[in-house]
Amino acid sequence: MRVATISLHTSPYTALGRGDGGGMNVVVRENAESLGQLGHRVELFTRRDDPETPDIQEMSPGVRLHTLDAGPPKPLPKSRIDDYLDQFTHGLRRRAHELAAMDEQLELIHSHHWMSGVAALPVAREFGVPHVQSYHSIAALPGHPLSEGEPPESERRVPGEAHIARESDLIIAVSEAEGRTVVDRCGADPARISVLHPGVDTNLFRPISPGEDAWRCCDMGRPFLLFAARLQPLKGPDLALEALARIDPQIRPHLVIAGEVSADFADYHTQIERLAHGLGAAGDVVYSGSRPRHEFAGMMRGARLVLVPSHSETFGLVALEAAASGVPVIASAAGGLVESVQDGRTGIIMPTRDPQAWANAIVRLLQDRQEHERLSFGGLARVQGQDWLTVSARLADLYAAQQGAAA
Repeated sequence: MRVATISLHTSPYTALGRGDGGGMNVVVRENAESLGQLGHRVELFTRRDDPETPDIQEMSPGVRLHTLDAGPPKPLPKSRIDDYLDQFTHGLRRRAHELAAMDEQLELIHSHHWMSGVAALPVAREFGVPHVQSYHSIAALPGHPLSEGEPPESERRVPGEAHIARESDLIIAVSEAEGRTVVDRCGADPARISVLHPGVDTNLFRPISPGEDAWRCCDMGRPFLLFAARLQPLKGPDLALEALARIDPQIRPHLVIAGEVSADFADYHTQIERLAHGLGAAGDVVYSGSRPRHEFAGMMRGARLVLVPSHSETFGLVALEAAASGVPVIASAAGGLVESVQDGRTGIIMPTRDPQAWANAIVRLLQDRQEHERLSFGGLARVQGQDWLTVSARLADLYAAQQGAAA
């Protein structure tokens, strides 16, 4: 099967760090490479953000990356990329015709994020192939309680999401929570939604080995908590700082913030630094920025706990990576986090955003080694059968069913 995978707003092969909010890119890349290992051909399409990037690159066995012109060849805020969707559609259509002329016809198109779907759906219809959509994040409707933490990126996002929800042949959600959201906010037909939880690289994300030097954020010997996400209000780094500040300085761990600021929240890093200073916790916070995946995995292994205080998450891939690393997670009861974190087995789901309650949960797991160990083992059990090859084999079955329905 030859699949076109559309990841328009960021390339899955340029966002290689995991502290930068690149969860979607990890899903796209890992599925593409695993599908290639399973004998499928995957043609990845993304927008050119560097004038030096080749038009076509062989990325791994069975996987090619096509870079299409759509707007200026430089990184753009997500809120501006949708100004160039028509250009991307034109480039995708032309490249699809070129492939067909070489007897390399696309058999199915799978779009990731709403902009990719809006751009690719017309091409799927023109070529008569199924269109599969994955959202990864969904805008809150005006007046919805999440609207403050999850603002629409543009006035076109909400109608665009609804359009592809109605017109796509299949929607693959990363969690039951996301599936319900696509129905509630976008008006999708529940019968056309399949849930496929992401996988995890259990070779890269693993517990620390005996004798292995743990990653350290400083030389003071204190344990550290890890917050790994793009720095924006939706991800709740302010709650992580508020909780840290409420822990007795005598036992207070460090907090490592692994993530960068997107162009849409350019001043947010400064806001977070000011908050840390105002709370008297600036000396306990380390900003690591985005790291290559192997470094991020080492950082994960070295952490005592992983904090995921997001206001909203479709799944929370970092929580699954923490489980594979044997590191308990404390997460908010938001969206798919209640599926990625098994409360009382792999971590703690917090039904409140009260910083003192979070501080109490952190201290309990720092001091109760038996409970910490129990959650660590629970995390390792959680990821059994959730490797990327297994997940991608299920994805291929979903593709095949769509092809069969379209035949």
